[in-house]
Amino acid sequence: MSTNSFRPVHLQLPGQRWLVSGSKTLFPAMGPAFLVSVGYMDPGNWATDLEGGSRFGYGLLWVLLTANLMALLLQYLSAKLGLATGRTYPQLCRDTLPRPVTLFLWITAEAAAVATDLAEFLGAALGFYLLFHIPLFPAALLTAAAVFAILALYRYGHRAVEFVILALVAIIGFGYALEVILVEPNWGAVAIGTFVPRLEGGDALLIAMGMLGATVMPHNLYLHSGVILSRRSASAEENRRTTRLALIASAVALNLAWLVNSAIVVMAAGAFFAHGLEINSIELAHETLVPLLGNLAAAVFAIALVAAGLSSSTTATLAGQIIIEGFLEVRFGLFLRRLITVIPALVVIGAGLDAYWILILSQVALSIQLPFAIVPLIYLTARREQMGVFVNRRLTTVLAIIVSLAIIGLNVQLLVNLITGS
Repeated sequence: MSTNSFRPVHLQLPGQRWLVSGSKTLFPAMGPAFLVSVGYMDPGNWATDLEGGSRFGYGLLWVLLTANLMALLLQYLSAKLGLATGRTYPQLCRDTLPRPVTLFLWITAEAAAVATDLAEFLGAALGFYLLFHIPLFPAALLTAAAVFAILALYRYGHRAVEFVILALVAIIGFGYALEVILVEPNWGAVAIGTFVPRLEGGDALLIAMGMLGATVMPHNLYLHSGVILSRRSASAEENRRTTRLALIASAVALNLAWLVNSAIVVMAAGAFFAHGLEINSIELAHETLVPLLGNLAAAVFAIALVAAGLSSSTTATLAGQIIIEGFLEVRFGLFLRRLITVIPALVVIGAGLDAYWILILSQVALSIQLPFAIVPLIYLTARREQMGVFVNRRLTTVLAIIVSLAIIGLNVQLLVNLITGS
């Protein structure tokens, strides 16, 4: 099978039976969860986490914990939807909803996926720019080559890419573990900031909503329903077991993402807030680390940013393919999808637009699209004729509705605040 014709949601791997028979252990279930988790550590998260930590210290860490719990529930619903039906979330929308509604959902999902992918691609380019001190445009070309190389591994099956993503996640995790050690945070203040909700300062609510908007990402809901199909079996009982494992795997992977995001806030609080420094760009954060924590901290920061950008850009490309193939029922090559989203990024970088502002605009796009990703997901997973024995319990649906209302309300307020400049 050629790389260009690869369809990640339908590929049957030679090791598929081993994956299913081995689903009694957690490890085989971790791949899809880690593919999804990188979207929660993307450059958009970095921008909001740096902003939150540098302006409010440890005070907004509880926002990340809350957002992580919300995301876990929604990702579980997405994984369960794919395992129960053998179809991706966009495919089920096309099968179940009226055609005009399906087209509208595709347009909103496509806009959010392209905007998100742009930010993630831009983040990796910024990382190369900071690491090798090369101009941003050549750094963007280097990013494109790296992402194409990762996607080319799909000719060897899902697991090859999953291992690469896992390695990139490990780099991010170890990098920020080192950053936290170097910054020597106030652990008592960290604990209070994590478990005691509070908003201090006029802009704290806005920054908190930005952190939430960057954490709960629409394209991940489409992505999980597709990549989980590589673990699906013909046995309903086996799929029930895999669903439980998917929940555990998602909890492990998303909690790792939560720790990474929290580490970014802790680093920003210890390095910038504690010294009264204002940070309004990723480049400035990198430059400021050198006199504060030394060259090692700055280098680790850039390496982790490259890993975050490459991994999230790869999974955003997969999500984009799942979206367009599912909603429109068309075959769409993975490399063609990557090429389409590379072009806007190169145009933005070539035009010299503000990278930090582009990251903020990506969060606005997520805010706009989020309700259209969450509501149909809850509707589909609550339909017994769709889900069979996998249908949501009443309590699950109620919790999901509460979570969706909270997320939608906060993101709408974020959008209004950004538009009005308040």
